[in-house]
Amino acid sequence: MLYSLLAAVQADGAGLGLIGAGLAIGLTVIGAGIGIGQIGSSAAEGIARQPEAGGSIQTASIILAAFVEGAALFGLALVFLKF
Repeated sequence: MLYSLLAAVQADGAGLGLIGAGLAIGLTVIGAGIGIGQIGSSAAEGIARQPEAGGSIQTASIILAAFVEGAALFGLALVFLKF
């Protein structure tokens, strides 16, 4: 596997771009996963502390998770525009 990766990089200049694109989307997805995990953790803690506010907490957490996913999809779109 490493040999084929080195061959792709040495064959033309596009190999480094592919490695960069892979790293970019990988880090974007990791960041989105961490963000959504924090949102879920905070929402569960907030609902546990104040069960009567569960509906509004859940609504806010879904909206925030959508924003995080939108940022991840924006990163994916930028990677696809590279190629």
